[in-house]
Amino acid sequence: MRESFKKIGLHLLLVFVAFTVLGFLFLKVYLPFYTNHGQTVSVPNLEGFSVGELEDYLKARDLTYEVALDSGFSTEMRPHTVMKQIPKPESKVKKGRKIYVTLNAQNAPLLRMPNLVNSPLKNAQEILSNMGLLRGEIIYVPDIAPNVVLEQKYRGRSIPEGFEVPKGAQIDLVVGDGLGNQALELPNFVGMDEVDAEFLLIGSGLRMGNINYVETDTVPSGIIIRQFPPAGVSVKTGEGVELWISESKNRTN
Repeated sequence: MRESFKKIGLHLLLVFVAFTVLGFLFLKVYLPFYTNHGQTVSVPNLEGFSVGELEDYLKARDLTYEVALDSGFSTEMRPHTVMKQIPKPESKVKKGRKIYVTLNAQNAPLLRMPNLVNSPLKNAQEILSNMGLLRGEIIYVPDIAPNVVLEQKYRGRSIPEGFEVPKGAQIDLVVGDGLGNQALELPNFVGMDEVDAEFLLIGSGLRMGNINYVETDTVPSGIIIRQFPPAGVSVKTGEGVELWISESKNRTN
């Protein structure tokens, strides 16, 4: 009886060993051979490739591609060039694997313009950036609200909220200068020292315009000899004043 149990136990052990060996051979030899295990290639970085360059480039690397139905848009890339890919670059894949690519669209998608009017300039710039729009020229106009957007423009035209503009478009902003439309009589700067004239000009709520130096041997250096607009005319705060300043001919640098 005991011998019979020994034989059964031996047979079961042999069966177990046989299954173990067969399993090892299947997993480590047959399956890798059947699935081409180890025959992998590294996925190249396709960003910036035009769609016409993909087939030959990938074929030489034992890969294929397919263009995804969706697309993106970037002003910094040429149309019909690769923006994204799946799998990612440097991934290890089997030969013959298909790479899915997303292309840069020919035309920019249209975006609905937000309402930036009455927004602080800093906030308006952040909104434009987050939407994929560019801040264009900042146009300061007399207004008591400093750095507050008064008008939004596209290609020189005032546009309302909801107006459609292409992604990447430049939006010009008309902004208050904080000075308002106060009018004053322009002081006479002629004959004043350059430093004193600048102090009076800025203190009057005006801007320093172009400064022109004129060589002369009759007026000491640094004296205002001409201004535009002329003294006595009515100007608005924030306007620029152009000055001509004497410079001695004998002045040495």
